[in-house]
Amino acid sequence: MKKSNSFCFIILFALILSSCKGKQEGPAVLPMEVPVVQVMQQNVALESEYTGQTYGDADVEIRTRVEGWVLSMNFKEGSMVRKGQLLYTIDPLPYQNAVDEAAAALADANGRMIKAKNDLDRIDPLAAIGAVSQRELVAAQASLTSSKAMVESSEASLRNAKIELGYCNVVAPITGMIGISKVKVGDYVSSGPQFVVNTVSSMDNIRVRFTISEKEYLRITRLMLKMGVKMGEKGETVKMTMADGTPYPIKGKMNFADRQIDPSTGAMTLEAEFKNTDNIIRPGQYVKLKIVTEFRDNALLIPQRAVNEMQGLFQIYTVGDSDKISIKLVKIGPSYNMSYIVEEGLTKEDRIVIGGTQMLRSGSLITPNIKTWSPDSTNISTISN
Repeated sequence: MKKSNSFCFIILFALILSSCKGKQEGPAVLPMEVPVVQVMQQNVALESEYTGQTYGDADVEIRTRVEGWVLSMNFKEGSMVRKGQLLYTIDPLPYQNAVDEAAAALADANGRMIKAKNDLDRIDPLAAIGAVSQRELVAAQASLTSSKAMVESSEASLRNAKIELGYCNVVAPITGMIGISKVKVGDYVSSGPQFVVNTVSSMDNIRVRFTISEKEYLRITRLMLKMGVKMGEKGETVKMTMADGTPYPIKGKMNFADRQIDPSTGAMTLEAEFKNTDNIIRPGQYVKLKIVTEFRDNALLIPQRAVNEMQGLFQIYTVGDSDKISIKLVKIGPSYNMSYIVEEGLTKEDRIVIGGTQMLRSGSLITPNIKTWSPDSTNISTISN
């Protein structure tokens, strides 16, 4: 019985041994392949973004200079009008009557002047021979002088009456697009600077006004002085983005800066100017402007997707010469398109990981998949082999 048990044990051990020898070792696990890029170093022009409002190249308010009933509107609201084009007609009858009265007064004054001149021409030779007194001569001369002044006054009154009659025809002061009328036919309009009936905007060029803070103004001014340039003097460098997020195809230029900081807001108003092709931009729109306000030489750039933020700290996974991963804390500066400027923690020789970092640990071995990229591109998909 003991021999039988021993024999069974030997057989079982032999079977286990043979089964272990029959197993083959599995393939070695290869390091994970991850995309890797080189830190980029280049000169960078940083842009600041501002929100502004658009204005016409000239926004002229139309005011009535006489009062009366509106007899006609001779334009289509929202259309282009030409300089001098008739827009409104105000009842001219009272002003035509004033012209007629002024013309009659002038005719009367001319008649009086002719009579006074004839009287003087008659008295003057008689006074020379003593046929009339010197007093009568002086009176005749004074009458002629007075009648001439009356003629001049009547002529001025007639001119003024004609001017007011002309104001009954309200014409376009400039060529541009006219807005919605604030009066209609049959309305009574008054004269005065406060009575605006419409506005015409010249829109070949569009002005965009925006504000910057006092601190930003000082920072930009010092930077520009250091570089020996003035904002906007390099020509058309201002970019504009419309309300729907689409970029405006034409760059603009800085037009002017206000003479002072607004003491109530601590802000300064600046203005940029753009060509308005096809009248796409209308006055009153809100747009975003991008202006170069800082230059950095030899800045270090990395893709934004390579940065991991954790509790205010920014981490980068770098790849050493032996393809071993290490984690570095870096100081991130301003963004530039789809990249960041790195102010501390990296050098231009560093290689960094741009994907798959969730599975990486410090000391991990990887197989680098080297990629090329461009910090000037706004589309991260341009990264390629």
